[in-house]
Amino acid sequence: MSASTNATTPERDATMKAIVQRGYGAPEQVLAPDDIARPAPSDDEVLVRMRATSVNTPDWLAVTGVPYLLRLGFGLRRPATPVRGSDIAGTVEAVGKNVTGFRPGDEVFGSLWGNSAKSLAGTFAEFTVVPASQLIGKPAELSFAEAAASVMSGITALLAMRDVGRAGPGKRVLINGASGGVGTLAVQIAKTLGAQVTGVCSTRNVEFVQSLGADHIIDYTREDYTRGTQRYDVILDNVLNHPPAATAELLTPTGILIPNSIGSARGLFGSLPRIARAKMMGWGSTDVRTVTCLPGQDNLNDLAALLVSGDVKVIIERAYPLGEAAHAVAHMLGHHARGKIVITD
Repeated sequence: MSASTNATTPERDATMKAIVQRGYGAPEQVLAPDDIARPAPSDDEVLVRMRATSVNTPDWLAVTGVPYLLRLGFGLRRPATPVRGSDIAGTVEAVGKNVTGFRPGDEVFGSLWGNSAKSLAGTFAEFTVVPASQLIGKPAELSFAEAAASVMSGITALLAMRDVGRAGPGKRVLINGASGGVGTLAVQIAKTLGAQVTGVCSTRNVEFVQSLGADHIIDYTREDYTRGTQRYDVILDNVLNHPPAATAELLTPTGILIPNSIGSARGLFGSLPRIARAKMMGWGSTDVRTVTCLPGQDNLNDLAALLVSGDVKVIIERAYPLGEAAHAVAHMLGHHARGKIVITD
């Protein structure tokens, strides 16, 4: 994307290549390369030369602008922040004056997710700025693509299985959407924690999900999992293609339902009412809990340890160059990606 320097501050008035969103619609229609101002790190931030990033659900939601209700948060006519992307893998270009843990040339990975700074630069760009607290050194065992692909999906899966669902020995876990970005990592993490895992996927992904370690597979093209008789201690629903009440019927008396999907994104509201109903069920007898990606250094280090150990691996279906980022987002919009879609330099 751009050559790195050893300067501690970026040059003034520098520009960079980025994929800029000018409106809402199909990715190929609203995302295009452009030259924009290179961001400069504040006192507690790091300027990273991007080597890889990945596409996540918030990216395609912001690109398409549906459900339309979400535009109240994104921006009515176009997103307030024109560059998509949050997962980071690259090399340090410069650091703010308060940053002591990184220096130019360091290989790092982390996330912009949850950063309150209103930067114009996401990660579909040559450079981005990120709080130092949301960045760690990239293990040499991981490629830039693997590191970038792991962040949002991996931390979400880790927190869902370890902290929210408390998966472990003797626990039965069902993962709907087991072949997707979060699902592939959640299957593996749940297994490392000692749980018995059932994955829900399509026919073409049955052997694939089995290869990740799932003990049982439900092919949704042949069987409606909500009509089954097995009960589960944890259900991670990455698809939300069934009414939450029907899914909750599969829980044990102390079971936990974790809705983790926008579901249908069509129309004014899409599946937002279904998401609301799932959360409202938590006010009653059903234990409904949400999971939020928290890319602090502790969680990043825990994720990195799992990846380096080999117990968990990142599945990358395809990598696109930065100039083809629109195609990468469109690929994910097909909702049949196996694992992650990556954008590289």
